[in-house]
Amino acid sequence: MTAEREHAAGFSPLRIAVSGARGLVGRQLTLALRAAGHSVVPIVRAATGVDSAMRNIAMDAQQRIAPASLEGIDAIVHLAGAGIADKRWSAARKQEILESRVRGTRAVADAMAAAQRVCQRPPRVLICASGVGYYGAGTTTVDERSGAGLGFLADVVQQWEDASRSARDAGVRTVHLRFGVILSAEGGALGAMLRPFRCGLGGPLGNGRQGFPWVAMDDAIGSVQFCLAHASIEGAVNVVAPARNTQREFAKALGKALHRPAFAPMPAFLVRLIFGELGQALLLEGQFVAPTVLREHGFVFGQPTLEGALARILKHA
Repeated sequence: MTAEREHAAGFSPLRIAVSGARGLVGRQLTLALRAAGHSVVPIVRAATGVDSAMRNIAMDAQQRIAPASLEGIDAIVHLAGAGIADKRWSAARKQEILESRVRGTRAVADAMAAAQRVCQRPPRVLICASGVGYYGAGTTTVDERSGAGLGFLADVVQQWEDASRSARDAGVRTVHLRFGVILSAEGGALGAMLRPFRCGLGGPLGNGRQGFPWVAMDDAIGSVQFCLAHASIEGAVNVVAPARNTQREFAKALGKALHRPAFAPMPAFLVRLIFGELGQALLLEGQFVAPTVLREHGFVFGQPTLEGALARILKHA
């Protein structure tokens, strides 16, 4: 959503705290929010509650936030958490993935709940990152009305979202953005795939029939702004493009966008050998996910098709 569209709709500038502001999504979101006329206050790891110029809000070593430091903050967008695909999944890494999400979200939610009592102008909205891993693997299309699936990621997302309970119970409007694979040439899954595909070594993973729920970075950022602006949106929101694509279709579209062949499949056994459990859960399994809530509320995707999205994203990459 552009600044012009926001102001035309009477959307007042907000003071928004953002955790994970230095990450791939956080950097782009910060730029977009500021371009729309909002003030962005990063949540950072630091020893004090807030600096004298109100340039940031601190989360201490015990992952606590002083409730008083949220005075005058209208909303919090919580994006921070250990990267799911950054490292091979050992038992210790899986525990780190879980705890970084649950503890961080609980810290934000608890501070927001306490701020309702101690602040004259407390934050009233929590937009919290989540993931389509909630649904587990499957071949039928799911949406926000569907139940939780099975597996490590489904368990993580359930505990992650439940960690915001204290904010919800305190009357804070809470939105869980269940992101699909966010496509950006600057990093993430697409950034990692560009080199092998440019060398003609790209192709489907396993049988390629697994669902590939994706969203262009611009639409991912737009969904955050949209949920901030629409007070009727609460609870789970799938942030995925409306197209229903398989992993094979993604590989073919990426090869076409790069003018390279994409016929070099990586067999499932090799994916498991190289990536272990991570490869099975993230690369060989998938979901078909529909963005029902966003569409019912009138969100318009700027990049609704895979071919169009990749062409735009890679135009200057």
